[in-house]
Amino acid sequence: MARPALSAVAELLKPITWFPPMWAFSCGVVASGQPITANWFLVFLGVLLAGPLVCATSQAVNDWFDRHVDAINEPNRPIPSGRIPGRWGLYIAIGWTALSLLVATQLGPWGFGAAVLGLILAWAYSAPPVRLKQNGWWGNAACGISYEGLAWVTGAAVMAGGAMPASHSLALALLYSIGAHGIMTLNDFKAIEGDKKMGVGSLPVRLGVDGAARTACVVMAVPQIFVIGMLVQWGAVWHAAAIGALLVAQGVLMLWFLKDPVKRALFYSGFGVPLFVSGMMVSAFALRATGGLA
Repeated sequence: MARPALSAVAELLKPITWFPPMWAFSCGVVASGQPITANWFLVFLGVLLAGPLVCATSQAVNDWFDRHVDAINEPNRPIPSGRIPGRWGLYIAIGWTALSLLVATQLGPWGFGAAVLGLILAWAYSAPPVRLKQNGWWGNAACGISYEGLAWVTGAAVMAGGAMPASHSLALALLYSIGAHGIMTLNDFKAIEGDKKMGVGSLPVRLGVDGAARTACVVMAVPQIFVIGMLVQWGAVWHAAAIGALLVAQGVLMLWFLKDPVKRALFYSGFGVPLFVSGMMVSAFALRATGGLA
Protein backbone atom coordinates (compact mmCIF):
# COMPACT_ATOMS: atom_id res chain seq x y z
CA MET A 1 0.00 0.00 0.00
CA ALA A 2 1.26 3.47 -0.87
CA ARG A 3 2.27 5.60 2.11
CA PRO A 4 1.51 9.30 2.51
CA ALA A 5 4.28 11.88 2.47
CA LEU A 6 5.07 13.58 5.78
CA SER A 7 3.98 16.89 4.26
CA ALA A 8 0.53 15.44 3.57
CA VAL A 9 0.28 14.09 7.13
CA ALA A 10 1.21 17.52 8.51
CA GLU A 11 -1.47 19.12 6.37
CA LEU A 12 -4.00 16.55 7.59
CA LEU A 13 -3.25 17.41 11.22
CA LYS A 14 -3.74 21.16 10.49
CA PRO A 15 -1.16 22.84 12.76
CA ILE A 16 -2.91 26.20 12.32
CA THR A 17 -5.86 24.84 14.35
CA TRP A 18 -3.70 23.88 17.33
CA PHE A 19 -3.39 27.43 18.63
CA PRO A 20 -6.84 27.80 20.33
CA PRO A 21 -6.54 24.79 22.67
CA MET A 22 -2.87 25.53 23.37
CA TRP A 23 -3.84 29.10 24.24
CA ALA A 24 -6.74 27.92 26.41
CA PHE A 25 -4.46 25.49 28.23
CA SER A 26 -2.06 28.36 28.87
CA CYS A 27 -4.95 30.42 30.23
CA GLY A 28 -5.73 27.64 32.71
CA VAL A 29 -2.07 27.55 33.73
CA VAL A 30 -2.03 31.31 34.33
CA ALA A 31 -5.38 31.28 36.13
CA SER A 32 -4.17 28.64 38.60
CA GLY A 33 -1.92 31.17 40.29
CA GLN A 34 0.81 28.53 40.62
CA PRO A 35 4.48 29.16 39.70
CA ILE A 36 5.07 28.25 36.07
CA THR A 37 8.85 27.81 36.03
CA ALA A 38 8.67 25.20 38.79
CA ASN A 39 6.27 23.14 36.68
CA TRP A 40 7.69 23.82 33.23
CA PHE A 41 7.82 20.18 32.13
CA LEU A 42 4.15 19.59 32.97
CA VAL A 43 3.25 22.80 31.16
CA PHE A 44 5.20 21.59 28.13
CA LEU A 45 3.43 18.21 28.16
CA GLY A 46 0.06 19.92 28.54
CA VAL A 47 0.62 22.28 25.61
CA LEU A 48 1.81 19.31 23.55
CA LEU A 49 -1.29 17.36 24.50
CA ALA A 50 -3.73 20.20 23.86
CA GLY A 51 -2.48 21.13 20.40
CA PRO A 52 -0.27 18.68 18.47
CA LEU A 53 -1.99 15.64 19.99
CA VAL A 54 -5.67 15.99 20.97
CA CYS A 55 -6.50 18.83 18.58
CA ALA A 56 -4.52 17.19 15.78
CA THR A 57 -6.42 13.96 16.45
CA SER A 58 -9.72 15.79 16.06
CA GLN A 59 -8.56 17.18 12.72
CA ALA A 60 -7.53 13.76 11.42
CA VAL A 61 -10.81 12.19 12.57
CA ASN A 62 -12.82 14.99 10.99
CA ASP A 63 -10.98 14.81 7.67
CA TRP A 64 -11.45 11.05 7.46
CA PHE A 65 -15.18 11.07 8.10
CA ASP A 66 -15.69 14.27 6.09
CA ARG A 67 -13.75 13.11 3.04
CA HIS A 68 -16.90 13.05 0.88
CA VAL A 69 -17.90 16.57 1.97
CA ASP A 70 -14.34 17.81 1.44
CA ALA A 71 -14.41 16.38 -2.07
CA ILE A 72 -16.99 19.14 -2.77
CA ASN A 73 -15.80 21.97 -0.53
CA GLU A 74 -12.03 21.41 -0.43
CA PRO A 75 -11.02 18.81 -3.05
CA ASN A 76 -7.34 19.61 -2.54
CA ARG A 77 -7.37 18.37 1.08
CA PRO A 78 -4.98 15.41 1.61
CA ILE A 79 -7.59 12.64 1.64
CA PRO A 80 -9.91 13.58 -1.26
CA SER A 81 -6.89 14.59 -3.37
CA GLY A 82 -5.39 11.12 -2.87
CA ARG A 83 -2.21 12.40 -1.21
CA ILE A 84 -3.20 10.33 1.83
CA PRO A 85 -4.24 7.09 0.11
CA GLY A 86 -6.40 4.18 1.18
CA ARG A 87 -7.31 4.08 4.86
CA TRP A 88 -4.23 5.92 6.05
CA GLY A 89 -6.36 8.81 7.26
CA LEU A 90 -8.18 6.48 9.65
CA TYR A 91 -4.95 4.82 10.79
CA ILE A 92 -3.41 8.20 11.61
CA ALA A 93 -6.50 9.23 13.59
CA ILE A 94 -6.37 6.02 15.66
CA GLY A 95 -2.61 6.26 16.19
CA TRP A 96 -2.79 9.89 17.31
CA THR A 97 -5.61 8.98 19.73
CA ALA A 98 -3.43 6.31 21.35
CA LEU A 99 -0.44 8.64 21.54
CA SER A 100 -2.59 11.35 23.14
CA LEU A 101 -3.79 8.94 25.83
CA LEU A 102 -0.22 7.84 26.54
CA VAL A 103 0.95 11.41 27.12
CA ALA A 104 -2.17 12.25 29.14
CA THR A 105 -1.29 9.60 31.74
CA GLN A 106 1.49 11.94 32.91
CA LEU A 107 -0.88 14.78 33.81
CA GLY A 108 -2.75 13.43 36.81
CA PRO A 109 -6.36 12.21 37.04
CA TRP A 110 -8.00 15.51 36.06
CA GLY A 111 -5.60 16.09 33.20
CA PHE A 112 -6.06 12.52 31.94
CA GLY A 113 -9.83 12.68 32.37
CA ALA A 114 -10.06 15.94 30.44
CA ALA A 115 -7.97 14.45 27.64
CA VAL A 116 -10.20 11.35 27.49
CA LEU A 117 -13.33 13.51 27.31
CA GLY A 118 -11.74 15.69 24.63
CA LEU A 119 -10.91 12.64 22.53
CA ILE A 120 -14.41 11.22 22.98
CA LEU A 121 -15.85 14.52 21.76
CA ALA A 122 -13.41 14.55 18.83
CA TRP A 123 -14.65 11.17 17.62
CA ALA A 124 -18.31 11.87 18.48
CA TYR A 125 -18.17 15.12 16.51
CA SER A 126 -17.26 13.46 13.22
CA ALA A 127 -17.80 9.70 13.40
CA PRO A 128 -21.11 7.91 12.88
CA PRO A 129 -23.44 6.97 14.39
CA VAL A 130 -23.22 9.97 16.73
CA ARG A 131 -21.70 12.50 14.30
CA LEU A 132 -22.56 15.60 16.32
CA LYS A 133 -21.64 17.88 13.45
CA GLN A 134 -24.85 16.83 11.70
CA ASN A 135 -26.47 19.31 14.09
CA GLY A 136 -24.68 22.65 14.25
CA TRP A 137 -25.89 23.31 17.79
CA TRP A 138 -24.45 20.11 19.23
CA GLY A 139 -21.37 19.94 17.03
CA ASN A 140 -20.21 23.47 17.73
CA ALA A 141 -20.87 22.97 21.44
CA ALA A 142 -18.64 19.89 21.43
CA CYS A 143 -15.85 21.83 19.72
CA GLY A 144 -16.19 24.81 22.04
CA ILE A 145 -15.99 22.62 25.12
CA SER A 146 -13.04 20.62 23.80
CA TYR A 147 -11.01 23.48 22.33
CA GLU A 148 -11.51 26.02 25.09
CA GLY A 149 -13.11 24.70 28.28
CA LEU A 150 -11.41 21.33 28.59
CA ALA A 151 -8.05 22.75 27.58
CA TRP A 152 -8.39 25.50 30.22
CA VAL A 153 -9.46 22.98 32.89
CA THR A 154 -6.55 20.71 31.98
CA GLY A 155 -4.06 23.56 32.39
CA ALA A 156 -5.51 24.55 35.76
CA ALA A 157 -5.66 20.92 36.95
CA VAL A 158 -2.06 20.20 35.95
CA MET A 159 -0.85 23.22 37.92
CA ALA A 160 -2.95 22.17 40.91
CA GLY A 161 -1.16 18.83 41.08
CA GLY A 162 -3.96 16.96 39.36
CA ALA A 163 -6.67 18.30 41.71
CA MET A 164 -9.97 19.86 40.70
CA PRO A 165 -9.48 23.51 39.61
CA ALA A 166 -11.00 26.35 41.62
CA SER A 167 -14.66 27.12 40.94
CA HIS A 168 -13.91 30.58 39.57
CA SER A 169 -11.56 29.07 37.01
CA LEU A 170 -14.20 26.50 36.04
CA ALA A 171 -16.76 29.28 35.60
CA LEU A 172 -14.52 31.22 33.23
CA ALA A 173 -13.72 28.05 31.29
CA LEU A 174 -17.43 27.37 30.84
CA LEU A 175 -18.21 30.90 29.67
CA TYR A 176 -15.43 30.94 27.11
CA SER A 177 -16.52 27.49 25.91
CA ILE A 178 -19.96 28.92 25.21
CA GLY A 179 -18.40 31.85 23.37
CA ALA A 180 -16.32 29.48 21.28
CA HIS A 181 -19.58 28.01 19.94
CA GLY A 182 -19.93 31.23 17.94
CA ILE A 183 -16.34 30.99 16.71
CA MET A 184 -17.04 27.51 15.36
CA THR A 185 -20.06 28.85 13.48
CA LEU A 186 -17.75 31.24 11.63
CA ASN A 187 -15.92 28.24 10.20
CA ASP A 188 -19.14 26.85 8.75
CA PHE A 189 -19.72 29.69 6.29
CA LYS A 190 -17.04 28.37 3.92
CA ALA A 191 -18.69 24.95 3.67
CA ILE A 192 -22.33 25.82 3.03
CA GLU A 193 -22.49 24.26 -0.45
CA GLY A 194 -21.05 20.90 0.58
CA ASP A 195 -23.01 20.82 3.85
CA LYS A 196 -26.28 21.30 1.99
CA LYS A 197 -25.49 18.56 -0.54
CA MET A 198 -24.34 16.08 2.13
CA GLY A 199 -27.08 16.85 4.66
CA VAL A 200 -24.84 18.44 7.30
CA GLY A 201 -27.03 20.70 9.43
CA SER A 202 -24.57 23.48 10.22
CA LEU A 203 -26.10 26.69 11.56
CA PRO A 204 -25.74 28.54 8.23
CA VAL A 205 -27.75 25.71 6.67
CA ARG A 206 -30.31 25.55 9.49
CA LEU A 207 -30.74 29.26 10.20
CA GLY A 208 -29.71 30.79 6.91
CA VAL A 209 -26.64 32.96 6.40
CA ASP A 210 -27.96 36.05 8.20
CA GLY A 211 -29.52 34.12 11.07
CA ALA A 212 -26.36 32.12 11.69
CA ALA A 213 -24.21 35.26 11.56
CA ARG A 214 -26.35 37.06 14.13
CA THR A 215 -26.41 33.97 16.34
CA ALA A 216 -22.63 33.64 16.20
CA CYS A 217 -22.15 37.26 17.25
CA VAL A 218 -24.58 37.01 20.16
CA VAL A 219 -23.11 33.73 21.37
CA MET A 220 -19.60 35.25 21.33
CA ALA A 221 -20.57 38.52 22.98
CA VAL A 222 -22.92 37.51 25.81
CA PRO A 223 -20.47 35.24 27.71
CA GLN A 224 -17.92 38.04 27.66
CA ILE A 225 -20.47 40.37 29.25
CA PHE A 226 -20.89 37.83 32.05
CA VAL A 227 -17.11 37.57 32.42
CA ILE A 228 -16.87 41.34 32.79
CA GLY A 229 -19.57 41.32 35.46
CA MET A 230 -17.87 38.51 37.37
CA LEU A 231 -14.49 40.21 37.31
CA VAL A 232 -16.02 43.43 38.62
CA GLN A 233 -17.64 41.43 41.42
CA TRP A 234 -14.26 39.85 42.24
CA GLY A 235 -12.61 43.26 42.41
CA ALA A 236 -10.62 42.91 39.17
CA VAL A 237 -11.98 46.17 37.77
CA TRP A 238 -9.07 47.01 35.49
CA HIS A 239 -9.09 43.54 33.98
CA ALA A 240 -12.84 43.87 33.42
CA ALA A 241 -12.31 47.22 31.71
CA ALA A 242 -9.70 45.70 29.40
CA ILE A 243 -12.08 42.93 28.36
CA GLY A 244 -14.78 45.55 27.87
CA ALA A 245 -12.52 47.45 25.47
CA LEU A 246 -11.78 44.25 23.58
CA LEU A 247 -15.51 43.53 23.35
CA VAL A 248 -16.22 47.00 21.94
CA ALA A 249 -13.62 46.39 19.24
CA GLN A 250 -15.26 43.05 18.48
CA GLY A 251 -18.62 44.79 18.26
CA VAL A 252 -17.34 47.14 15.57
CA LEU A 253 -16.03 44.19 13.56
CA MET A 254 -19.26 42.26 14.11
CA LEU A 255 -21.34 45.05 12.59
CA TRP A 256 -19.07 45.00 9.55
CA PHE A 257 -19.19 41.18 9.36
CA LEU A 258 -22.99 41.07 9.50
CA LYS A 259 -23.28 43.06 6.26
CA ASP A 260 -21.79 40.19 4.22
CA PRO A 261 -21.20 37.11 6.41
CA VAL A 262 -20.10 34.66 3.72
CA LYS A 263 -17.41 36.90 2.28
CA ARG A 264 -16.30 38.37 5.59
CA ALA A 265 -16.35 35.34 7.94
CA LEU A 266 -12.72 34.47 7.24
CA PHE A 267 -11.58 38.04 7.80
CA TYR A 268 -13.52 38.27 11.05
CA SER A 269 -12.00 34.99 12.21
CA GLY A 270 -8.56 36.43 11.56
CA PHE A 271 -9.09 39.72 13.37
CA GLY A 272 -12.10 39.40 15.68
CA VAL A 273 -11.31 36.03 17.22
CA PRO A 274 -7.85 37.15 18.47
CA LEU A 275 -9.65 39.89 20.42
CA PHE A 276 -11.89 37.22 21.98
CA VAL A 277 -9.00 34.98 23.03
CA SER A 278 -7.02 37.97 24.29
CA GLY A 279 -9.86 38.54 26.73
CA MET A 280 -9.46 34.94 27.89
CA MET A 281 -5.88 35.60 28.91
CA VAL A 282 -6.81 38.88 30.59
CA SER A 283 -9.40 37.04 32.69
CA ALA A 284 -6.80 34.38 33.52
CA PHE A 285 -4.44 37.05 34.81
CA ALA A 286 -7.30 38.48 36.85
CA LEU A 287 -7.55 35.15 38.65
CA ARG A 288 -3.79 34.86 38.97
CA ALA A 289 -3.73 38.20 40.80
CA THR A 290 -5.78 36.52 43.52
CA GLY A 291 -3.92 33.21 43.57
CA GLY A 292 -6.45 31.53 41.28
CA LEU A 293 -9.17 31.69 43.92
CA ALA A 294 -10.62 35.17 43.28
